[in-house]
Amino acid sequence: MKIVPAVAVIPLLIILLTWLSLGAIDTGAERSDRALGEMEHFAMLEAALHRDVLSARTGVLRNYDPLVREMNALDASIERLRQVAAGDLATETEVDRLATSISRQEVLVEQFKSNNALLQNSLASFALISSRSGTPSGGGSAAPATSALVAAMLRLSLDTSAETAGEVRNRLDELAALPSQFGNPESGAALLAHGRLLYNLLPATDGILKELIPTPQRKGQQVLRATILSQQSISRATAREFRTMLYLASLILVGLLAYLGWRLHGRAQALRRRAAFEHVIAGISMSFVTAEVQEIDSIVERALADVARCFGADRAYFVLSGPSPQTYAWSRAQIGFSAGWPDQAPLLVERSGSATNGVVHIPRVARLAPGEFQDALVAAGLQGWACACREAANGGGVLLGLDAVTPACRVIPVEDLGLLRMALDAVANGQGRKLLEEERARLEARLHQARRLETVGALASGIAHNFNNIIGAILGYTEMAVEMNVSDNRGYSVLNEIHRAGERARELVDQILTFSRRRDVHHSPVSIHTLVAEATSLLRASLPATIELSLGERLDSEVVSGVAGQLQQVIMNLCNNAAQAMDEVGCIELEVDAIDISTGRSLSHGLLPAGRYVRIAVSDAGRGIDDADVERLFEPFFTTRSTGNGLGLATTREIVNEHGGAIDVTSTVGNGSRFEVWLPRIVTAVSMWADNVPALPLGRGETVLVVEEDPQRLLRNEEILAALGYEPVGVSGAEDAVAMFRESPGRFDLVLVGQLVPISAALELATTLHGIAPAVPILLATAWADQFAANSLVAAGISDVVPWPIIAAEIASTMTDCLQRKHSKSVRRFGVV
Repeated sequence: MKIVPAVAVIPLLIILLTWLSLGAIDTGAERSDRALGEMEHFAMLEAALHRDVLSARTGVLRNYDPLVREMNALDASIERLRQVAAGDLATETEVDRLATSISRQEVLVEQFKSNNALLQNSLASFALISSRSGTPSGGGSAAPATSALVAAMLRLSLDTSAETAGEVRNRLDELAALPSQFGNPESGAALLAHGRLLYNLLPATDGILKELIPTPQRKGQQVLRATILSQQSISRATAREFRTMLYLASLILVGLLAYLGWRLHGRAQALRRRAAFEHVIAGISMSFVTAEVQEIDSIVERALADVARCFGADRAYFVLSGPSPQTYAWSRAQIGFSAGWPDQAPLLVERSGSATNGVVHIPRVARLAPGEFQDALVAAGLQGWACACREAANGGGVLLGLDAVTPACRVIPVEDLGLLRMALDAVANGQGRKLLEEERARLEARLHQARRLETVGALASGIAHNFNNIIGAILGYTEMAVEMNVSDNRGYSVLNEIHRAGERARELVDQILTFSRRRDVHHSPVSIHTLVAEATSLLRASLPATIELSLGERLDSEVVSGVAGQLQQVIMNLCNNAAQAMDEVGCIELEVDAIDISTGRSLSHGLLPAGRYVRIAVSDAGRGIDDADVERLFEPFFTTRSTGNGLGLATTREIVNEHGGAIDVTSTVGNGSRFEVWLPRIVTAVSMWADNVPALPLGRGETVLVVEEDPQRLLRNEEILAALGYEPVGVSGAEDAVAMFRESPGRFDLVLVGQLVPISAALELATTLHGIAPAVPILLATAWADQFAANSLVAAGISDVVPWPIIAAEIASTMTDCLQRKHSKSVRRFGVV
């Protein structure tokens, strides 16, 4: 249940509780209590009225004001009963009946007051007159009759039955027959008048009293009371039901609040976890920002450990695919990785088909549907799996994975999956910085190489012709000597070696002139077997007798593309350095083997993409080199010998780099050194002794956009690229290039930006084209390499720099490398969104 819907239910529950609370108040019962109280008050008023009426009847009460007050109070009580009974039809009906009874009582009370006043006056007068007339002196002979009338009247005042009334009538008639016997006739007449009046008033007044105090009226009050009690019972029962529902609703509300509290507590814990994890990510990011490039690998490993601890994972790894694939891994103690894992993780991501925003989360592998995917995860030893992946800055892919291996491990809650993507971004950005730094270093090296070539060309152009003249003389005299010593086989062999050495010298000078004059240089297939054999022959002749040269197993069919003289110079330089490191006493081991690498490899002095290589290794048991000197070993003019000039190894590295290779140096002080030269291997069935064999790496019809302001130079560049197997499309201006690129950016596989004025226009054009199609490599051909900084070249999206005017051999090799890197990016990225 989501928190938001639960929170939305709370107002509804509050409304329900309010309604139930109002229902539980039991206003009906309260109203009934008030009605019953009013009924008690009404009964008391009515009893008081009856008491006062009787008191007035007996003559005890001679003031009728209490009767008036009591009647008014009864009317007021009826009104209050009406108000209390409002809305209750049964009660209102009974109250109306009671009100009708009270109205009738008011009429009777008024009649009673009138009759009783006259009755009391008549009784008083009758008593007074009878007291006088009942004596012999006052009543004469009628005195006995008067006494009998008084006695009958007394009985009539107590009993108004017909028999008693008849006796009074008889006594009145008897007394009326004796008018002359009254001592005072007027008193007799008055006595008879009051007697007859009382004869009529006493029964009439008692009749009013009997009607005023009837038993059925009490029954009406009892019915009303019963009705009120019934309504009260119903109201209380309803209130009890409401209270029961209120209790249940309160329990539900308490349960809901407890649930919300639990969820909020969980959210608070999640927020604390998120805050802690974001703090870890921030620390990782800051570490990458402030770290040196060589420290990034160790920071990645520490970051994996921190991320795994935050998520509670048993294993963590970061996989980088592309031109230079790399894998970093971390695991808890005593928990290792299965064979092929995590290298297979990117493939499983593609096969899972369940990636959401680049994140795959499988809490329980055992709950997956049986199949190859589950089998692969089980084979990797996974109980649970979570990973995030995306495209990397180099066009490949990056993946950050977390594994649950032990049954007790739970790999990250669902709400924390976004944090995994953040962790991936942090590590990938750090790794991307490393790639950018490496790219910047590569471009700086290219710029440095271009500047050195310019310097070498400027220096060499002045002396190359003199060397050619000297070498020409040596070769001329050597040929003459050969002709004069044809019969001497031993001398012929020596002169032939001298002639070969002169040819190599001439070839080297020719290469120097080539760089200085920017002429085309053609690489040719070079047999490794022949190269090593010639170098060995020269070394045996030049090395001291105290140096032993040990050769490993030879390669008969391996071929590299290059310049044989330069490659021979590499072997000579390395072996001569090895001999000097052993003070010209010891054994030099020369080994050559063919190696295929499926992933990129980082050497001590260069990077190798995946491919096929020939490795030439020179080992010695000399003094060795410390780490600080290994770093500077190939710097121009750096030497550890007092007699050295610091150019031999620098030249070696230049030659190896120009041949697309790299060098790896391992050395231990006191135990010797090992220099490995890695050169790209080619496959060819052409004899190494055939003439005019084109060994340049050729294109496969890729379309190249060529930008050059000089029309003649543009035409020449197009001819060179066409001869190399490319389809050039030339434009003579930056605006035309941008327009053509915008119209169909997918048409071009590579861009070659030549000489533009001003020189900053080349960077501006490269920046614009890179923004349109970032995946298309851009080459810059310039004669002013020293005018550009490496950072500006990286920012403009330039992949490589070549000298201008372009040279077929150099542009062919550089374009091949760029296209290979582009192809690697396109085929080794993850297929996830």
